[in-house]
Parts: sequence; structure tokens; C-alpha cells
Amino acid sequence: MSKEPVGRRARYRTETREEAKAIALRQLAEGGIGAVSLNAIGKEMGVTGPALYRYFASRDDLLSGLIIDAYSDLAAAVELAARQGDQGSPRECLRVLAEATRTWALAQPHRYLLLYGTPVPGYVAPDDTVPLARRVLAPFLDALSALPVAGAPTGSRRSALETQLTTWIQATNPHTSGPVLRHGLVWWTRLHGLISLEVEGHFALMGFDPALLYTTEVDALLDDIGAVIES
Repeated sequence: MSKEPVGRRARYRTETREEAKAIALRQLAEGGIGAVSLNAIGKEMGVTGPALYRYFASRDDLLSGLIIDAYSDLAAAVELAARQGDQGSPRECLRVLAEATRTWALAQPHRYLLLYGTPVPGYVAPDDTVPLARRVLAPFLDALSALPVAGAPTGSRRSALETQLTTWIQATNPHTSGPVLRHGLVWWTRLHGLISLEVEGHFALMGFDPALLYTTEVDALLDDIGAVIES
């Protein structure tokens, strides 16, 4: 009896994993992390839950697959926005990047919260997610690097932070300065803070347009670039 071609077996494995992840995404959208169940996925696919362990070592392994896919998708959306933003100034590019991030999050809030929501108890993300997370931030750092980003005054808390960031970033990206990385982290935390609050519905009854709040925050972040503020 001839053996089954490896290519066919590999394709079947990939198709099975993708089908399981698609069902898991629906579970995630309908009920959050707690609703993701290998047994329920297996039942819908017509196989036993234990049979799925041939494709996912554990529920955490399945979650890792969803997280890696989500990071990859968000990174691709931000990188596309960066290419489109290259037609304008670096400041305009930052606006485009900020809007692309919010648009992606609002279109699929369950995937956004999987990345930036409450951590899953006991879950440790695999190392594969680190370069993907950096891909999301990289276009912001590239745009900031094209601007005259001022360093903080010597002796200030911001200057101390920039020194620490410079030491860290030199090991992975020597072309990014401490001041640029500090601004990038400020953009990352402030924009994701607003997006998370909006995605989770905290602005729903407050009587204002979340998009306008987001835009004014982007304006404030752009105004801060190059400013020398004692801290």
C-alpha cells in the first residue's frame, strides 16, 4: 500500500486547524475568552475534543494561534496604512496610522481584546508574538523618526526614561533613539487606552463622539512632538 502523500496530509492538517480557529473566533466573538472550548469545537466539526489535540496541544495552543493571526492581521493593516501615508508628511502618516489602528479594532473588537484586553489567567504568550507586536509599533516609530523629536531636558524623569529606552532599543533596533521610542510608547499607551475604553463600551452613555475624542488625542500627541517639557 502506498503511503499518503505528505503534501495532502499537511494540507488536511492546515485545513483542520483553520476550521477550528474559525469556530474559536466565533466563540470568542459571542462569549469572550471563556467561551472558547476545544470540546465544543470538536463537536461542531464532528470529531471528539481529544481528537483535536492532534492539531492543538492545548486550549492555550489554540489561543496562541488566534493571537498570532490577530497580530499578523493588525500588523498588515498598519503597514498598509504606512505605505498609503508615505504620500504625505510624517505627521499625516501618524494620523493615518492612528486611524487604521482604531478602524481595525472597531471592525473586530473580539480580536482586539484578545490582544490588548484583560490577560487570560495562567496563559503565557509564546515568543512568536514578540516580533509581531513590534511590527505593529514599527510604522509609528518610523514616522516619528522622520520628525525632529526632541530629547527631554537633562536630569528630568523623561531624560532618565529615554536613557533606559536607548539602552534597551540598541540591542534590537540601533536606528531608533530613546526619545523616539519614548514618544512611540506614549502614542501606543494613549491610543490603545482610548480604543480599549471605546471597544468595551465605556463611552456609550457619555453623550459625545468617541471618534472626535480620539482625533483630539492624536492632535495633542502631535503637538507634544518636539516640545521640551520639564518633568
